[in-house]
Amino acid sequence: MADILVITGLSGAGRSATAAVLEDLGWYVVDNLPTSLVDTIVDLASVPGSEIERLALVAGRQHLELMPKVAAMRASGHQVRVVYLDATDAELIKRYESSRRRHPLDSETGGLLESIQLERRLLEPMKGDCDLVIDTTELNVHQLKSKLVGAFEVSALERLQVSVESFGFKHGLPLDADIVMDVRFLPNPHWEEGLRALTGLDHQVRDFVLDREECSSFVLGLVSLLETVLPHYAAEGKSYLTIAIGCTGGHHRSVAVAEEVGRRLRLSGQPVRVSHRDIIR
Repeated sequence: MADILVITGLSGAGRSATAAVLEDLGWYVVDNLPTSLVDTIVDLASVPGSEIERLALVAGRQHLELMPKVAAMRASGHQVRVVYLDATDAELIKRYESSRRRHPLDSETGGLLESIQLERRLLEPMKGDCDLVIDTTELNVHQLKSKLVGAFEVSALERLQVSVESFGFKHGLPLDADIVMDVRFLPNPHWEEGLRALTGLDHQVRDFVLDREECSSFVLGLVSLLETVLPHYAAEGKSYLTIAIGCTGGHHRSVAVAEEVGRRLRLSGQPVRVSHRDIIR
């Protein structure tokens, strides 16, 4: 069964921003969902073979009808958590004035403040039944993401997609690199007659590069550094991290080192994708 997250709360408190953050985190998001369609969406996510593992339902205007739906889903065995987004009257007024949008209850009141206060009174009874209340008054989108990650991601490191990529400096730096390491300080197998036509994927080149003390020390230090910083990148909500390792042409030293760094990170439990940009150039 899919893990289900329901987002509700005051208009202007950040439901759309939350939907965008959850989508970035890998949730299947249905925004502005009419309550009448909740059962249909949940049934689709629950069929055998469904690719929807985490479903986020962002409420439309029928908030008060949500909690009975949540109770029914839980009774059916679904894991359902409900987030209520809140903000001060002053902050909501500022957001509405800057966006120039009308409040959903505008037609029922005499002005924006009255609409906000009416909605607050209407939703107050359900607020106490929610699993988490987030006050977005002082939060930017990055801080909101951090709160959501902390609350609903089982393992931020599992979500962080780490790539180790080898490249050749003579072909330019990878545009998506977050961390760049230069291994041109190591002896170049290109100048060894028996190794020139091989690559860092061949054991002869791998042994030539990795068996050197200076390479062993470098790899050990780099892996130690990455094991230190990766949890912090994940905690900040970063979804992708690319470590680029370069040598002159991208055939020998960088390939061997990238493979070894990836291997050691996997041994520590970190999923890693290793690729070699320039190996066939």
